[in-house]
Amino acid sequence: MLRLAVPTDAADLADVHVTTWQTAYSEILPDDFLASLDRPRREDWWRGRLEAGARVHVVDEGRVLGFCQPVPAEGSPGWGEILTIYVLPDHWGRGLGRQLLGAAEATLAADGFERALLWVFAANEAARGFYERMGWRRGRPIQLLELGGLDVTEVRYEKDLPTMP
Repeated sequence: MLRLAVPTDAADLADVHVTTWQTAYSEILPDDFLASLDRPRREDWWRGRLEAGARVHVVDEGRVLGFCQPVPAEGSPGWGEILTIYVLPDHWGRGLGRQLLGAAEATLAADGFERALLWVFAANEAARGFYERMGWRRGRPIQLLELGGLDVTEVRYEKDLPTMP
């Protein structure tokens, strides 16, 4: 079932977040960095965001299996952004990411955004393929992040959103 997250979902969000990073980025980020990801700290972070009114779509099948957060894009006026989208690795390939991304795109369109962007690690070919299958196209900018002592390249993807009546 798709629904919006509530503060009591913070522990599940933290678990999905950390578990997915440790699996999806195992070939991209250093093992010691991934092992150091702190679930209790991430839980507190999510609880604070949700208590502050963050909208996060979740797939709930008795527990949260994935989430996606649409927001106004910082530094890109008039654009919405998919800030996060993660699904527990044991549930990849079931269409949960497609459901979450569709819900987030609809939310951004309902908020009046005509375009959306997201950032993805350049080396994350599985995610890039997923976004491309979902109609996203690579944008021009790239950015470098320092994570775990490594410089990691992110590429921007963009999509025109449907006009809401």
